[in-house]
Formats: sequence, structure tokens, C-alpha cells
Amino acid sequence: MALIYTAKTTVRDFPRTLLRGIGQVMFQDSMWSGLLIMIGIFWGAYEEGLGIVAWGMFLGMVVSTITGYILQLPDQNGAQGLWSFNGCLVGCALPTFLGNTVWMWLGLIICSAMTTWVRTGMDNVLGRWKMSSFTFPFVLCTYFFLLAARLFHGMPPTHMSSPELPIGMHEQLNLHFGGLVIYWLKGIAQVFLINSWVTGIFILAGLAVKSWRAAAWAAVASALALFIVIVWKGPGEDIANGLYGFSAVLTGIALGDTFCGHTWKSAVWAVIGIICTVFIQAGMNAFFAPMGLPTLTGPFCVATWLFLFPNYSFLQPKDK
Repeated sequence: MALIYTAKTTVRDFPRTLLRGIGQVMFQDSMWSGLLIMIGIFWGAYEEGLGIVAWGMFLGMVVSTITGYILQLPDQNGAQGLWSFNGCLVGCALPTFLGNTVWMWLGLIICSAMTTWVRTGMDNVLGRWKMSSFTFPFVLCTYFFLLAARLFHGMPPTHMSSPELPIGMHEQLNLHFGGLVIYWLKGIAQVFLINSWVTGIFILAGLAVKSWRAAAWAAVASALALFIVIVWKGPGEDIANGLYGFSAVLTGIALGDTFCGHTWKSAVWAVIGIICTVFIQAGMNAFFAPMGLPTLTGPFCVATWLFLFPNYSFLQPKDK
């Protein structure tokens, strides 16, 4: 009877668990945040004519969550959506970069499942330093599959960049207010690999439902990243597509709201972290360009680890 009750509870709570998984990409344990973000992802994906990205996101969430149940990982993590947020991002990434074949979808299922136990293992190691793996399980597992795609023709690297040395080019940008707002919102949307300013609005709304601080830091981080990369004359096409904003957005939420105290010192630390994330991303872009690999959310992981590992006293949450 207990087993039947547990199964019924799992089925009943499954939609809530999935929605929380979307929210947890941006550190929000809220099904309502997840719902708004999911609507934004579907809107943006279909707006771009890439509906498979939205459905890939959904499949990745489902697979990684089911994997957590099969492996009998701690139920609390599953209920909070912590099994599925990496799988969610895998589901966005593989259809974005690879050709739409049955083998790509099978690879997506394997990769999404893999993130569940990779996250558990990495958290076991990093937990000794009171640190999280963040989205690095997604980054690591996706790198393996994107590199494998260079050899496996069953999931062709159709939309990946050509392996080449980076060349600094500064294309013309629309620096009027309307153009800058679109770039700013796209920087937020690109957390889920969606190139749509409308998606950025939905994500901000989803964040605000749970935490106005998280929404504020996401907005500030994308704006600050946009300012830095324009002043330092980064690649115009990448700026226009919001590709220097998404890692900075995650760093801003992590340092400004989730893991640090809400003090002026921690706020200054978060701003410095956001700025450094832009340069870390540029460096990683240059490093991975000869392999034709995207950086994904790797710059966010590296930057946030570097800013949290010092464990300064003012970083400790005091009002959560």
C-alpha cells in the first residue's frame, strides 16, 4: 500500500516537479516561475521556426527527472526540480546545434539522463566546500555529445560553428534605445538558447513571481554585460543576439541574490562578478572557437566558482 501511495504521489507531483526544474535553471524553486519561463521558451522557439528546441527542452526535463526516480536519488532534490534543470538545458542545446534526426533525439535522451547522475557526483565532491555544480553537468555532458557529433553522422553538427581561429570584427549595431532594449532582453533569453526578446520578458516575469531581487539582478546583469561588450567593441553579431548576456545574467542572480547576503558589499561583489563574467566568456569563446564549440553556460560556472570559493564573511546569506 505504501508503494502504491508513493507512486500516486509521484504522478500527482510530476508536473510541479518539471516546472520547478525550469525555474531552477535560474535558481527559482517555483512552479509559477517555471510555467512563465516555459511559455516564453515555446513562444521564442516557434517565433524562430525552431519549435523542436522547446520540445527538446521538455523531453530533456522529463528524462532527467525520471532518471532521478529510477536511481532513487533524494526525493527532496527531485521535488525542488534539481534533477531536471540540467536536462532542460541539454534539451535546448542539442536541437539548437545538431541536425534533426532520430539519432539526435536518442542522443538527447542519453545526455539528459547522464546529467542527473553527473550532477549528483559533482555535488558530492563540491559539497565539501559548500559549493554547487550549478549548470556545469549540462555543460560537460553537452560538450561530449557536440564533439562526438563531429564524428557521428547520425547526429550531424548542422548548426555548429566551423572550427576556426577567432577574428575580431566589430559589425555595426543599432545603438538607438529600441535596439539596445532588444539586445538586453535577448541576453536574458539566451540562458535557454532562445534568440527572442519576448522570451526575455517572460523570463523576467517568471523571476519576479518568486523573487524581485532575482529579476532585478537579471536585468542589471544583462544591461551591464551589454554595456561592457559594446564599450570594449566585441563582435557585433554576438552582441545583437544577446550572446554575451546569458552567463552574466546567471552570475548576477547567483551572487546578487541566491548565495550571498543582501548587503552593499555583496552587491558590489556581484557587480564585479558580472563584469568579470563578460571577459571570461570572451576568453572562453576564443579558446573554444578552434573546436567549433559554444561556451554554453561555462563562463557563468567558472566566474561564480571563482567569486564564491573565497568564502568572504560578507558573502554569507543573512536574511534568507
